[in-house]
Amino acid sequence: MTLIDRIQQGDIPDALRTVAAAESRDLEFILAGLRSGRIVIPQNAAKTLRRPAGIGEGLRTKVNANIGTSPEHENIDEELAKLRVAVRFGADAVMDLSTGRLIRLTRQRIIAASDVMVGTVPIYEAAVRARDAHQTFIRMTADELFGVIEDHGRDGVDFITVHCGATRAVVELLRQQGRVMDIVSRGGSLLVEWMICNDCENPLYEHFDRLLEICRRHDLTLSLGDGLRPGCLADATDRAQIGEMLVLGELTRRARAAGVQVMIEGPGHVPLQMIPENMRLEKSLCEGAPFYVLGPLVTDIAPGYDHITGAIGGAVAGMHGADFLCYVTPAEHLRLPTEEDVRLGVIASKIAAHAADIAKGLPGAMDPDRAMSVARKNLDWDSQFRHALDPELAGRMRRERPPKGQSEVCTMCGEFCAVKTSQEAMALLRAKKR
Repeated sequence: MTLIDRIQQGDIPDALRTVAAAESRDLEFILAGLRSGRIVIPQNAAKTLRRPAGIGEGLRTKVNANIGTSPEHENIDEELAKLRVAVRFGADAVMDLSTGRLIRLTRQRIIAASDVMVGTVPIYEAAVRARDAHQTFIRMTADELFGVIEDHGRDGVDFITVHCGATRAVVELLRQQGRVMDIVSRGGSLLVEWMICNDCENPLYEHFDRLLEICRRHDLTLSLGDGLRPGCLADATDRAQIGEMLVLGELTRRARAAGVQVMIEGPGHVPLQMIPENMRLEKSLCEGAPFYVLGPLVTDIAPGYDHITGAIGGAVAGMHGADFLCYVTPAEHLRLPTEEDVRLGVIASKIAAHAADIAKGLPGAMDPDRAMSVARKNLDWDSQFRHALDPELAGRMRRERPPKGQSEVCTMCGEFCAVKTSQEAMALLRAKKR
């Protein structure tokens, strides 16, 4: 049975209680969100996650970190090291986006090592297998694609990105519209090429009921991908993007009716002023399904700094309803990320998610900020480091340039420390008032 089946029969898995406690919500709040489809808790039926997480309305904004090999660089141990970095710095999920030849072994090792939920994009492995079997992805059959999805379920994947909404009709909208960047989704571009070359409908859409059957067997959560997401600001919120979202709304209803958890993926590159409307559109067209966004990146001209452009967009998206932020690293558009890129990407997205949670007024969201403020007022450096998102960096920066005289201040202000001066001034004022 799926998680939804179980709660409908009154069976409450431990994961729900864990999520409720972590979110400072009562159990009924979580149950109501699951029943309505506004909350998902991805967890494969074949395993018990050590750190399950809820994604959706009224919960903390979650962060995903993408890792995985490529044909240009395949080292599984490096990806496992990135996994450890991502989780240590607060990622709630990781996605294995591997496209190397050892793709299944990479996935299996990541799943075995991960405390958090793991997502994948099965079309990548289908492409790798088709290249090996047929010398070209174009000759892939629908049976081969669904066989890969079944393998991902058997291996313990918790959620899968499937580009079901990139239908022939939506691709025609793209052709009529014209774009600066055409298609930037790797999975979306593979499927569209396959559809055009074979003169066939998207098999993930045409055989959606078959996909749901596999999801039910393994309790896979569907992450309905945005294969036609905008890859630059000029293409944001065009007819193809919205046409695909309309299809995803239809498929959301079908997945919920089958007892399959579902979330929706979103853009991409979006100008800042368009982000609120993009969030409202998804929540309206997809009936409140959790929204999983890449960034969004708010400018196209910052290669090397796209963790910042993505965090800016992520904070605004989260404030207006996004539930799950896919991190962007400084390596975006440039190369496979390193461990340091992963750390920077996770921290940037955690900042965005936390800022969004404060704006949403979630229970306890501002508690860490208040604790940090008290520690700063008290010039309590150890407490400041404990409350920091990146304690290692904060501590190292202080140690690298310590004050020469008064140990409680920092080298920015020294003897003119505003906090120390104001404490002394307020103490004097209180003494005078006695």
